[in-house]
Amino acid sequence: MANSTKYIFVTGGVTSSLGKGIISASLAKLLQARGYSVTIQKLDPYINIDPGTLNPYEHGECFVTEDGAETDLDLGHYERFLNSATSQANNVTTGRIYQSVIEKERRGEFLGKTVQVVPHITDEIKERIQILGKAGKHDIVITEIGGTVGDIESLPYIEAVRQLIWELPKDCLVIHLTLVPFLAAAGELKTKPTQHSVKELREEGIQPDILVCRTEHELDDSIRTKIAKFCNVSNESVIQSIDAASIYEVPLLMLEEKLDIVVMEKLGIPSLNEPALNEWRAFLEKVKAPKHQVNICLVGKYIELKDAYKSIVEAFGHAGAFNDCQVNLNWIHSEEVTRENAESIFKNSDGVLVAPGFGSRGIEGKIHAIEYVRTNNIPFLGICLGMQCAVIEFARNVLGWSDAHSSEMDENSNHKVIDLMEEQKNIVDMGGTMRLGAYNCEVKPSSHLFEAYGNTTISERHRHRYEFNNIYLNDFENAGMIATGKNPKTGLVEVVEIPTHPWFVGVQYHPEYKSTVLNPHPIFKAFVKAALKG
Repeated sequence: MANSTKYIFVTGGVTSSLGKGIISASLAKLLQARGYSVTIQKLDPYINIDPGTLNPYEHGECFVTEDGAETDLDLGHYERFLNSATSQANNVTTGRIYQSVIEKERRGEFLGKTVQVVPHITDEIKERIQILGKAGKHDIVITEIGGTVGDIESLPYIEAVRQLIWELPKDCLVIHLTLVPFLAAAGELKTKPTQHSVKELREEGIQPDILVCRTEHELDDSIRTKIAKFCNVSNESVIQSIDAASIYEVPLLMLEEKLDIVVMEKLGIPSLNEPALNEWRAFLEKVKAPKHQVNICLVGKYIELKDAYKSIVEAFGHAGAFNDCQVNLNWIHSEEVTRENAESIFKNSDGVLVAPGFGSRGIEGKIHAIEYVRTNNIPFLGICLGMQCAVIEFARNVLGWSDAHSSEMDENSNHKVIDLMEEQKNIVDMGGTMRLGAYNCEVKPSSHLFEAYGNTTISERHRHRYEFNNIYLNDFENAGMIATGKNPKTGLVEVVEIPTHPWFVGVQYHPEYKSTVLNPHPIFKAFVKAALKG
């Protein structure tokens, strides 16, 4: 793009959970289809340095980037929509902002001045916002601001945006996502919440350029005109975002609403291409009209909050479409699985996935689930802790080591088949100290892993602290559980398989993080295919 990087800010009002991340990702997808290099950034108002130490019940899934950043789950949406990787710079928290400013103060970088929210915190925020633009790789940076306008926590971010608009008036644009509720008793849509939300934003110094209105019902011209008039925007800048059956329909709905055209006009940039989106439409057609169905049990310990496994759910959607198949997920709480009831839970399953997690709660249920699918030839995929549970189950029930366990759960076990790496044993801090980000893995030919990837070297993202204990590797392989993937530098086991089983694969890494609409993950594609055959 000939002129400078453009910055688009997405704020939210009225209520949380309106879908700022999906709107941001959808707009980015459209601008990408128009020929621009686009990235998306999330500013999170909480004081944690990152979501890495947050319980999944608190914040849903912790997404991990190629460079090892533990981030908000919205970055997963960004990658799935744009089919491009994010990084440390794409997720910024208040904790990280304050940590950086305090470290600068301790080093004396402020030359004895009083350190304040304005200008020091806001300057740090502005610097983080512009890092992705100054890198020269992106024409457009979309920044989603977490929380809701009016939140105390969000005020420094809103002020930083106000300043940037003043500093770069031709390069900034604000989209405000709001709610237009339908009151059944009155039988009509109400615009007052939107008016109040915009009023609050304007009181903080920002006039939104575009309003995206979440609604359950169509907005007619009179409603759009009323919103435009009382919120001080043009009629074409009132964009309807009606509820959709799938998040992947939203880019096409925004295309119909001409959101991308309005954005380009306001930023003064041309359309470089007409957005064909043929592959995207083909994916949606497969989602809407599957030829087959499979029933897969997802065994986890956080199933009350489905967002705890967001990337896994989306990866199944991608792989299902690839296989012309609808994947019906049956959510199983691992605490409720016993050896006695496993048959009644899993006997009609086409496949079972045992999910990642931390801690001892629900571990025995995961192990019982794996014992049943192993002995009954049901296709199985274990991810991270799920893979470790497969190792523990095999050690107990095949190798005969009844006390086999992970040292995470039982430090006194005589057979710690899962253990800490030596360099992890003296670490006290919990945050950012696991094996994080992308690592290479060498794949053994004539394995399900090789059949899935078609390659002997792969790279996958990790988020774990405990590893397969290699002192027991010969025992496992002699008994029939084979290490088909290893880290080439350390020899650490990344993947285990049972060749005599129709499809039994445990992976130490997180394949779900890299699955996108246009590139479904090989492991999920292969697992769904195996479930179809089963």
